[in-house]
Amino acid sequence: MGVASLVLGIIAIVLGIFSVGTLGWAGAIMGIIGIILGALARKNNPGGIATAGLACSIIGTILCLLFYIACVACVGGLASMA
Repeated sequence: MGVASLVLGIIAIVLGIFSVGTLGWAGAIMGIIGIILGALARKNNPGGIATAGLACSIIGTILCLLFYIACVACVGGLASMA
């Protein structure tokens, strides 16, 4: 489970940085699943890959949601100018 959490966290970070729009939500969902898997893996075996997966998943989820909110704010700002 620790490896799956790490993989999902890395994918969430990549989608958070390079995606616009709908893929941001996909990255956030992957990050949340990675957080759950990382927490479960840390319960069984503290340290190591489980901790790295948990950290990457948290960072990926925050990035995805932050960039998605920024995109929505930009579109809202542009729409109010018209």
